[in-house]
Amino acid sequence: MSKLRNWAVNKAIEMKVRQEEGQGLAEYGLILALIAVVCIAALTLLGTSVSSTLQSINGAL
Repeated sequence: MSKLRNWAVNKAIEMKVRQEEGQGLAEYGLILALIAVVCIAALTLLGTSVSSTLQSINGAL
């Protein structure tokens, strides 16, 4: 009986660990998506000034 109980306890622990790993993966995905949105917004706002600066440098060369 103790082998069956140990097996059940081990399976319960494994299921809990798997759920936490999935939660961590989802959190990393959300953080990555947030970083991507911030980068896109920054490039959109700064894109025209960077482009004009590069064009003036190109014209000077």
